[in-house]
Amino acid sequence: MGASLCPSTALLGAFLSSFMISCLYPQPVLGITRHYKFDIKLQNVTRLCHTKSIVSVNGQFPGPRIAAREGDQLLIEVVNHVPRNITIHWHGIRQLRSGWADGPAYVTQCPIQTGQSYVYNFTIVGQRGTLFWHAHISWLRATVYGPLIILPKLGVNYPFAKPYKEVPERFNTDPEEIISQALQTGGGPNVSDAYTMNGLPGPLYNCSAKDTFKLKVKPGKIYLLRLINAALNDELFFSIANHTLTVVEADAVYVKPFETETILIAPGQTTNVLLETKPRYPNATFFMTARPYVTGQGTFDNSTVAGILEYELRPNSLHSSSISMKKLALFKPILPALNDTFFASNFASKLRSLATSQFPANVRQKVDKQFVFTVGLGTSPCLQNQTCQGLNGTMFAASVNNVSFAMPTTAMLQAHFFGQSNHVYTIDFPNDPIIPFNYTGTPPNNTMVSNGTKLVVLPFNTSVELIMQDTSTLGAESHPLHLHGFNFFVVGQGFGNFDPRKDPKNFNLVDPIERNTVGVPSGGWVAIRFLADNPGVWFMHCHLEVHTSWGLKMAWIVLGGKLPNQKLLPPPADLPKC
Repeated sequence: MGASLCPSTALLGAFLSSFMISCLYPQPVLGITRHYKFDIKLQNVTRLCHTKSIVSVNGQFPGPRIAAREGDQLLIEVVNHVPRNITIHWHGIRQLRSGWADGPAYVTQCPIQTGQSYVYNFTIVGQRGTLFWHAHISWLRATVYGPLIILPKLGVNYPFAKPYKEVPERFNTDPEEIISQALQTGGGPNVSDAYTMNGLPGPLYNCSAKDTFKLKVKPGKIYLLRLINAALNDELFFSIANHTLTVVEADAVYVKPFETETILIAPGQTTNVLLETKPRYPNATFFMTARPYVTGQGTFDNSTVAGILEYELRPNSLHSSSISMKKLALFKPILPALNDTFFASNFASKLRSLATSQFPANVRQKVDKQFVFTVGLGTSPCLQNQTCQGLNGTMFAASVNNVSFAMPTTAMLQAHFFGQSNHVYTIDFPNDPIIPFNYTGTPPNNTMVSNGTKLVVLPFNTSVELIMQDTSTLGAESHPLHLHGFNFFVVGQGFGNFDPRKDPKNFNLVDPIERNTVGVPSGGWVAIRFLADNPGVWFMHCHLEVHTSWGLKMAWIVLGGKLPNQKLLPPPADLPKC
């Protein structure tokens, strides 16, 4: 069945919708231009019996839905009314030749300052599914985020409805103050007060019974859940009591369907699942719960967010007036243990591309350049005349190949485009670990990292293979790595140290999962391949916000090709200035 998109996004407003939804308004066959306006403003929100002022888009939390079709052009005007700089990232959008609209501060643009505006202008090419948008400066994405739903072109088979669900974190303290204090003291940031489901913490938290997300469904129907982990610092298990979920999409890429009781979703990842409701009214309600998957040694929010799945009765049912929801049995799901790495690895191994003629897995069979990046934690010296809370009086840091990335004060894409990279960045990022060691064995005595704004340069159309290796320095930990500007294929993963002689023999080059964010296993490695066919400067970073703040990030420069359509377009006239 072909999916439909009404001009209004109200169709997407429910958490779920039934398997068949139609709209009678005619739509043009070709992609159209869709206009949105984001007013960045302060908004009072009350949760957990606390009222606080948050940075929001159009006064909404979570923010407004962006709905479009594959092939549409989006023009999104962002106007900053708050006393903080802002940028918006369209997470997972390829941004082919439109890197100026990607959004990470000081990578592709300078921030939008107070009283200023910027129009993000990009076209959705070859993508359909569930993505999301969020602020990309400091920790403002704690409250500045929303769904980005891309429907297929008209006439293209798309058997799913258009609903969504998000599980972001909720802070009672200002997230900006949290990270500012942590960076000054060198210690870890305070944990969140609660998780939320569509902005609501749910009945398992104090003072939150009325702030519970309730999903009402009908018996014998198929629903699509669009799951988005917009959390700052936590991977999350998610399950619905007494129901089985069928995974059909990850990071806006269709996958071979498989059934599971629980899914694992990292910050920055999206997952679409089908929920088939029970054939008859079950005389019960069911908790939908999420709680963290934890591999690191630091503090974390050990709490559970819950929503409630309720079955609707037919209006003329004999029981509709006599049954009270409060009297019905309430079932709770059993989630994996907080540190269940076996489940995490097993779940990841089930994700496979469709690899059909219509949706092929175009994984590169041969590679031009190979890289090995270690990712992990470390330390930096405490600043003079300052007391630090990191290991042995140091400051906590994070790095890629032992380089803790230092953000510049001007946009690297602008510096690259105009040939003004001096004093902005260098192009000497190491292709391999500078000092090899037993990465997952006994941690080294020296935990200090280097600092720099170092980039890798790739010629246009380079086929890249990248091994990302976790380290045990300050403790092994899972790291969800997000690459801007590209999708990549996850061709292999394992535990321990990557073995370049043995492990490539087991790479999946037939139907590997294609995505934009992948978890580097705790105490293990992951191998990805991508084609550098998108000119620009592209950020790659851990999507645990605390690790990004500590420096677990880097960037790639992809040069333009020989043909005009292989080159980055010039910057727009309203590009913000630093």
